[in-house]
Amino acid sequence: MNDTKLQHGAIVRISGPVVGAVDVPNIRLHDLVYVGEERLMGEIIRLNNRYCTIQVHEETSGVRIGEPVWCSSMPLVVELGPGLVGQVFDGLQRPLDDLAELQGAFLKRGTFISPLGRDKRWDFTPLKKKGDEVGPGCILGTVQETKMIEHRIMVPPGKQGRIVNIRSGKFNVTEPIVTLEVLNNQVHKISMMQRWPVRVPRPVSQRIASYKPLITGTRIIDLFFPVAKGGTAIIPGGFGTGKTATMQSLARWSDADIVVYVGCGERGNEMAAVLAEFPNLEDPRSGESLINRTVLIANTSNMPVAARVASIYTGITISEYYRDMGYDVVMLADSTSRWGEALREISGRLEEIPGEEGYPAYLSSRISEFYERAGCVRCLGNSTGSKEKPKELRKGSVSLIGAVSPPGGDFSEPITQSSMRVAGTFWALDYDLSRRRHFPAINWIQSYSLYRLQGWFEGIEAEWVRLNKEAMSLLSQEDELLKVVQLIGKDALSESQQEILAVAKMLREDLLQQSALDENDRYSPLKKSFWMMKNIMDFHKLTLRALEADIALDRILKMPIVAEIGRMKEIPIKDVIIQLKSMNKQIYISFSEISIRIE
Repeated sequence: MNDTKLQHGAIVRISGPVVGAVDVPNIRLHDLVYVGEERLMGEIIRLNNRYCTIQVHEETSGVRIGEPVWCSSMPLVVELGPGLVGQVFDGLQRPLDDLAELQGAFLKRGTFISPLGRDKRWDFTPLKKKGDEVGPGCILGTVQETKMIEHRIMVPPGKQGRIVNIRSGKFNVTEPIVTLEVLNNQVHKISMMQRWPVRVPRPVSQRIASYKPLITGTRIIDLFFPVAKGGTAIIPGGFGTGKTATMQSLARWSDADIVVYVGCGERGNEMAAVLAEFPNLEDPRSGESLINRTVLIANTSNMPVAARVASIYTGITISEYYRDMGYDVVMLADSTSRWGEALREISGRLEEIPGEEGYPAYLSSRISEFYERAGCVRCLGNSTGSKEKPKELRKGSVSLIGAVSPPGGDFSEPITQSSMRVAGTFWALDYDLSRRRHFPAINWIQSYSLYRLQGWFEGIEAEWVRLNKEAMSLLSQEDELLKVVQLIGKDALSESQQEILAVAKMLREDLLQQSALDENDRYSPLKKSFWMMKNIMDFHKLTLRALEADIALDRILKMPIVAEIGRMKEIPIKDVIIQLKSMNKQIYISFSEISIRIE
């Protein structure tokens, strides 16, 4: 048969989500194809002459040999425009609420609904005028997407020219709002919607270093293991150590403009709880519903395995789009282990030579490519400026935080190790801490942060870095002393060593332990965290002086101020700094009352 007359190819092999087809016309690697009579969505992942291998993102049961395969002649893309925030999508960016309304609780295969509704009309306010020269990334106008988010309509990457027409008013996402005159007097019409291939990073003007932390409201993170805005972090931990609860806390309290939450292969009941809870949570900065700054992508464990791969790329592409507007975005991937397991399953069906623990040899490079798409950038479209028009400098960031679910809590497994090589912050969740009901169960000995943000924190409080180092030193000394206690008992320790254990216990229980259910403790502002740490470290300093003056440790630990330090986290937020500073003065008074000379 003449290949040029073929309108579609044919299936010759089926192995779960991996399908082989021949004679599919006009195909390229990673093109989007439609498989079988039900037109299931898939991607071409391997080419070999007339034969192509397809990764199908939907369930393939019931598909038969010989059924047709059509090529779309374009890669897997996402639609970007007003209407993303507040939506719940699956891994292929299909709006689940609209699908449920159309089909009920059980979704049919092969169904596709446009992610951005064509019926809704948005009020577009132009910021440019006829005759202006614009280039890639220039902001043409704005749309109020939610009460919290101003959606900035930008010139798509690769497009530039002179505006010959710009309209204001209400339009849907496909109607042209701007007409550009490009080279050779050709015109290009721009709507409020862009399409972008998910596997291609969106271009930026320049990548820049970030010296500002992402404030999370979690004390152990903000004090000891901060992540920079535009940085990367991983949260590895076994079952029950609190990964999902930590991720949800970050989604609610981090000081990001936009949150993109990807539930990749997570249990359906956990994802259902997220979907039910987020619309009812109040955003602490605006008082509006948290969903009004959140994009949710739900790809649960009972959904097709291959779609987990697409969900990760869909999430990061949406994150980059809002970054290009000048927003600080946090993408939370829960969890990247399920993504890695999907790669392993597909690799096995492709009969590729397995790497460590059966994962494909390219696992590490895929993880690296994903985390490399984080960063703090100067956005496209920044103008050089003039006396008449000030310079426009637009910066944005994408912070990537990935949960990892190592089997049995073994951090030496491939996904954790591959993630550690590229992530700047490592928050290690500990089984022992979670069994002791110490949450967040982040192990302060194993965790680390590679970001150098000391200068920024010293701008908040001059003593921040010094107290931070002293507190970490105490926790490290406690870890060593506890090993000694297990061998010879606590009574064999000197009084100064017992003082280290006592103060380290205060750091653990009164500072690092934090309740997500307590209204006063679930979010800790930076200054509250600092003054809690300072009170404990000043207590430690004064206790050492007391011991040198031959005051018994038992007498010091029985002072009423010790109990007050233990209740610091219960102080209401509205007057917490005043009370913590007052408590600091009371600590000095308490020691002076037992006849200690304070220098």
